[in-house]
Amino acid sequence: MSCLLWDTPESLQALLCELVSWDSRTLTEGERLFPCRLQKKLAGLDYFQQNPKHLTLHKADSERQFVTAFYQSFESKETVVLISHFDTVQTEEYGELESLAFYPEALTRALHKRKDTLPEEARLDLESGEYLFGRGTMDMKMGLALHMALIEKASAEQWPISLLLVTVPDEEVNSAGMRAAVKELVRLRSEYDLSYKLFLNSEPSFSQKPGEHNHYIYSGSIGKIMPAALFYGKETHVGEPLRGITANYIASFLTQLMEWSSLFKESDLGEETPLPVSLQQKDLKVQYSTQTPYRAAALYNVFMMKRSAAEVMDLFEQVAQEAAMMCNKSYRRLCQREQIEGVGEVKVLRYEALLSYAEKKSGLAFIDGIKREVQANKEWDDREKSLRIADQLMIHCQELAPAIVLLFAPPYYPAVNTSNDPLVIDSVQTVKETAKQFGVDISQIHYFNGICDLSYVQYSDHNNGWLAFERNTPVWGDTYSIPFSDMLQLQAPVLNLGPFGKDPHQLTERLHLDSALVYTPAMLESLITSMFNRLAKTG
Repeated sequence: MSCLLWDTPESLQALLCELVSWDSRTLTEGERLFPCRLQKKLAGLDYFQQNPKHLTLHKADSERQFVTAFYQSFESKETVVLISHFDTVQTEEYGELESLAFYPEALTRALHKRKDTLPEEARLDLESGEYLFGRGTMDMKMGLALHMALIEKASAEQWPISLLLVTVPDEEVNSAGMRAAVKELVRLRSEYDLSYKLFLNSEPSFSQKPGEHNHYIYSGSIGKIMPAALFYGKETHVGEPLRGITANYIASFLTQLMEWSSLFKESDLGEETPLPVSLQQKDLKVQYSTQTPYRAAALYNVFMMKRSAAEVMDLFEQVAQEAAMMCNKSYRRLCQREQIEGVGEVKVLRYEALLSYAEKKSGLAFIDGIKREVQANKEWDDREKSLRIADQLMIHCQELAPAIVLLFAPPYYPAVNTSNDPLVIDSVQTVKETAKQFGVDISQIHYFNGICDLSYVQYSDHNNGWLAFERNTPVWGDTYSIPFSDMLQLQAPVLNLGPFGKDPHQLTERLHLDSALVYTPAMLESLITSMFNRLAKTG
């Protein structure tokens, strides 16, 4: 009989259910408490009782922490970094079952009593008995449980390769945890003289289309960036509409051109980015009045594979210039029809240009005051703060109006891909061969489509394209930053191999039990053992 705690399907499921029961929704008290609970759990392993300094809590931001658990092999400096996140999204969609959202076995039983209310695919999966439902089962506490089991087994069996478990908060919002962890990864590598050979995430395998049951291994992760725009028109009373121009009118032209724009589509290794869409569009009036809305804002989601932030901003400006031209043409026709002079033509400028203009006009101290005032508002997140800083600057530079101000809003996930790395090629083949032993076919995808923290560990930018992000993100350096210089030092290849599941972020989020408890543990172990066998041959 094994003396390991988490090396059987039953014990792994029990561990998963315990981790899920620790409610850790992003930006809640549970998320703040989770790392302390996890540290206590891992401290029960013999290895960490003997090496307590290898199990550590680290500051992610002012209120949250991340965990590192380091198994050090004295046979080799080669190290695999195991990356996961422990926060989950909210649970309102569970309705009257919300109290069971973090108790997978109880929730799965309760769903049987109301299975007729579920979508057909979810109902069939429930009736099959092959799935466990619950918030965080798929995304991604099973991945964390698998990494804990790897650390336990490696330390007990003294594997000749080091493993560094890193699990972080906030992946679901801004990835504050992973952005903080990057600096710690650089520090730990120096302290222990490690050689990082692979960054291995275990985010779940996502369906590529509804109804499919394919399992995937990912050799990269898609990038995401959020171009945003502040639209500043000219206010007037609704009874005198022609004396002004609404921001909504201006915004309509840009959103029409940005939504599903093929200009932003990228393709690489036979895969394509989803088309851009608007994530938010609103006017900035705090309350209703008969003053026309002369300030508005929009956020647009853009996925990336090869492009840098600078290249995306150049494209965004190109589209905005076209939108302004269309808007001005339409507005001129209106002015001719109504025989009015109008308020002037809409201009396009980047946030960095607005900032420079405002600094020359009012001074740096004035700008710092605006930023402090906006950042003091605890109700606004980084996206809202970015828009409001630009808004306040335009209020004090109204002579630039009407205008479209282009900026970036957090978060930014650089794309990463290491499909052509020899270690990745060999590892993918090893995983496929292991999966076949269970009658499972694993397919390779070059860009993980779920967005993940691997974006921050294998950054490459020879042209400093990230500077466009720094210069055009109003909250940069205050409430949001990305450690680009540290990321450039972490150049090991990346892989994502996790359990199969369905419907992340939905009421029907569920985990395929055999995949999670049988196939994936075997695939992960074979991947790592094949690495140290390969290293032993080359060494």
